[in-house]
Amino acid sequence: MNLQNILKRLPIKITSYKPISGGDTNKSYVLQSEEGNFFMKTNSTKEFPGMLREEAKGLKSIEETHTLRTPKIIKIDDSGNEQYLILELISKGEANEEIWENFGKSLASMHKIPQPFFGFSSDNYVGRLPQKNTKASTWGEFYTQYHLQPLIKKLTDMNALTNQEVRAAENFYQQIDDIFPKETPSLVHGDLWSGNFLISDTGNPVVLDPAVYYGHREMDLGMTRLFGGFSVDFYEGYNSKYPLEKGWEERIPFTQLYPLLVHSILFGNYYLDEVKSILSDF
Repeated sequence: MNLQNILKRLPIKITSYKPISGGDTNKSYVLQSEEGNFFMKTNSTKEFPGMLREEAKGLKSIEETHTLRTPKIIKIDDSGNEQYLILELISKGEANEEIWENFGKSLASMHKIPQPFFGFSSDNYVGRLPQKNTKASTWGEFYTQYHLQPLIKKLTDMNALTNQEVRAAENFYQQIDDIFPKETPSLVHGDLWSGNFLISDTGNPVVLDPAVYYGHREMDLGMTRLFGGFSVDFYEGYNSKYPLEKGWEERIPFTQLYPLLVHSILFGNYYLDEVKSILSDF
């Protein structure tokens, strides 16, 4: 990836830049300019077509709810071999009980806004994998056909699942609409783990790297529990604003099945064992 070619295409004059480690898909940099400092991520347009444009669209969708804060989008360009997304650089602060509680309330406020269908206006990505967001009328239809089945098939093609495990997945599909409470579709972040938010120096939670769609709100809550890192005050704040239906914690494995399938494909055995454990109940 030719960074100098990208820098020449930028709408701002860069005085210096610093690479940031982390991430297996993008190369990331802090850009310094006379107009201020910015964050930039880049990757291959050919390998990940539309990825950064869809990320920007997701950030914009969250911003337009006026609930959770997102970084301001400065520039998106996928016209060359290397696509780039430039965002406002957020200075980090520290969380406290009140900030965690407000974070939960803000997520709940976003989830309370009714959406017209399950799906989204376009497909996007979750991690490095394409994410289908075709419109569906029920949560069970959407979750099954567009999120779970494609990944189960991919793992089956990799000889990672037995016939019995595939049948268990099919049994689960049939029960989704009975397992999950019937709720209006919500805009969900789609990848809300502790690495995809930060607390700004002004005490605001800022969400990053979304994989948005209109889905069941418990998907975001389940994702917050997958790797930990969220305070109990976050959940108390959420429930004070938009109480979760009874049994939501027992449903967490069913919300985590999707990200665990994603991680099984990308990273392998540990996550695959977790998938198999969930499917064993069916």
